[in-house]
Amino acid sequence: MNQNSASTAELLKDYLQTHQQDFYRLAYSYTKSRDAALDVVQDSIEKAIRKSGTLNHPDSLKPWFYRILVNESLSYLRRNKPLLSGDVLQDVPMMDGDPEAALDLYRAIGALEPKLRTVIILRFFEDLKLEQIAKVTHSNLSTAKSRLYRGLGLLKAYLK
Repeated sequence: MNQNSASTAELLKDYLQTHQQDFYRLAYSYTKSRDAALDVVQDSIEKAIRKSGTLNHPDSLKPWFYRILVNESLSYLRRNKPLLSGDVLQDVPMMDGDPEAALDLYRAIGALEPKLRTVIILRFFEDLKLEQIAKVTHSNLSTAKSRLYRGLGLLKAYLK
C-alpha cells in the first residue's frame, strides 16, 4: 500500500467514524425505518471501503461518500417499496424549539418527491453546498438549484 492510499484510507476511516449520525439521518429520511437505515449505512460504508481506490481527490470525500449513501438508499427503496405509515418519523431526532412545528416540517419533507427531498436534506440537514449536491445527485448545478427552490416552494405551501 503506498502512502497516498494509506492516507486516503485513514482519512476515510476518520470521516466514517465521525459522521455516522449524519449518515443514519440521511438514510432514515429515505427508508423511514431504523433497522433499514442502519443496513443502508452499513452497506454504504462497506462499499466506500471497497471503492476507496476510486477516490481521486481526498477533498471531495464528503460528496463522494454521500453519492454512495444516496445511491444505496435509493437501491433499498427500489428493492423494498416501503409503505408510509403515520409513525414514519418516530425515530427522527427533533430540532430545538417547537416539537409540533418540527414534526410538521419532517412530514412535509417526507411528502416531497425523492429528488426534491434529497436536495433539501443534503442542503439544510447535511450542510452541503449546491456544487456538492450536484455531484452527489449526478446532476448539473442549475438542476440542483431548481430542485432546491422547487422543494422549498412546496414546503412553504405545505406548511402554510
